[in-house]
Amino acid sequence: MAAEAGDPGATAAVPVELRRERRLVCVEYPGVVHNVTRMLQTLGGEEGVSRIYTDPTKRLELYFRPRDPYCHPVCANRFSTSSLLLRVRKKTRRRRAGPGAEAHPEVTFNMDILGVISTIYKFQGMSDFQYLAVHTEAGGRHMSMYDKVLMLKPQKESFFHQELPLYIPPPIFSRLDTPVDYCYRPEAQHREGYNNPPISGENLIGLSRARRPHNAIFVNFEDTGVPLQPLEAAVQTWKKACTNPVDRKAEEELRKLFEIRPIWSRNAVKANISVHPDKLKVLLPFVAYYMITGPWRSLWIRFGYDPRKHPEAKIYQVLDFRIRCGMKYGYGSTDMPVKAKRSTYNYSLPITVKKTSTQHVTMHDLKQGLGPSGAAGPRKLLPNKYKLKDSVYIFRDGALPPYRQMFYQLCDLNVEELQRIIHRNDGSETLCTERDGWCLPKTSDDLRDTMSLMIRQTIRSKRPALFSSPAEADRTKGQLMFESGEEEEEEEEEEDEDFKPSDGSENEMDTEILDYV
Repeated sequence: MAAEAGDPGATAAVPVELRRERRLVCVEYPGVVHNVTRMLQTLGGEEGVSRIYTDPTKRLELYFRPRDPYCHPVCANRFSTSSLLLRVRKKTRRRRAGPGAEAHPEVTFNMDILGVISTIYKFQGMSDFQYLAVHTEAGGRHMSMYDKVLMLKPQKESFFHQELPLYIPPPIFSRLDTPVDYCYRPEAQHREGYNNPPISGENLIGLSRARRPHNAIFVNFEDTGVPLQPLEAAVQTWKKACTNPVDRKAEEELRKLFEIRPIWSRNAVKANISVHPDKLKVLLPFVAYYMITGPWRSLWIRFGYDPRKHPEAKIYQVLDFRIRCGMKYGYGSTDMPVKAKRSTYNYSLPITVKKTSTQHVTMHDLKQGLGPSGAAGPRKLLPNKYKLKDSVYIFRDGALPPYRQMFYQLCDLNVEELQRIIHRNDGSETLCTERDGWCLPKTSDDLRDTMSLMIRQTIRSKRPALFSSPAEADRTKGQLMFESGEEEEEEEEEEDEDFKPSDGSENEMDTEILDYV
């Protein structure tokens, strides 16, 4: 080391200026780049790359055919790094040597640090399957359909009436872009003499999971009678779950609620008693049955009570109310103070790396009431830990609903004007229909119109700028009348099984049914 340090010919360290203020983003492009402009087009341009960079949950998409709308991208994962971008220049200086002498070129290297790379995108997955807009004719000739399915310029009416082969490719073929080892379930081993059950409409397509043992009784509006008592399996299930005073108190409180009024929604129950949601799923089938269709759909009804035979039960009917938005209401979906729980524009299966994590249930919550050991602990349950706010089932003038779609019971519309609409035919109810129940025809429409006007006035008071600026009104003219997934018509809307309602929101009827089937 000393000899090397004393050697005047040894290479010395060269001080380099580090430009920390210049941070760069690196993309490992899976190809040889000859044209930078065309390469950026495959990534969505500088604007597209910047938009992806601002959202750390998104993956960078590369379209090998950027002009083809049917091209499926290959995605890059985002990683944090601490690297330097170097620019190295090699200079070769050739000196002329004398006759007979060998020429020795002089080579020098210049190095500059252009910046610090803090983020890098790496294409580690496989590309999705590609399906071109090409039709194969009977003779084996291939015919391109791009000029027939893509409208690149204004077309006449004949363009939309031309005969074309059916071409509806899926938006994505594979949800995964990395190979995984799939663990197949081993074939079930049965005892000797076992016979497979006969194939029928009930078990032709098997369920992906075991049936939930909550044993709720479902009743349709057309059914002639109503159950008088719960199923024996529901009784046994609740006896197994009810093992401590907290559960027995919840049962007593729930029975008192059904004595006060015979019909309740699950949100209304959760706003009046404090019980663990998993325990409530077992407790409700023990004291009430569930109505699927008709004016009391998605509600829990006390055993033995038939609202179709009692005109006074019209105050317990359900109202499917959805906040209206659009240019004729003065505000659009993005301006509404009540934000949507989900949107059909946010589906990004293969290009998202992080999803919102669900709230994990602690062992303390799961063991509530499961045994004597569950009650003895240093932590005490709060008396109203699981209670919801009454705004999840009560409508008041001057207050906005917590969600854009609500299922209200008519008795929970705490506005005098709305109650006058409900009681217009008191004493003269003669027929209970599936659409209007014991109310006059079009009662639900009148209630929705009045409630929408109240909400419009409330939004006007909270956001006066939405109604006072002409420029704002012009800007909202191009918006749709209703946001995707929200319709003005009173139609039942099927919910996705994968949809998880926001905390405290279980107004979706189909979602509640899925808890019991």
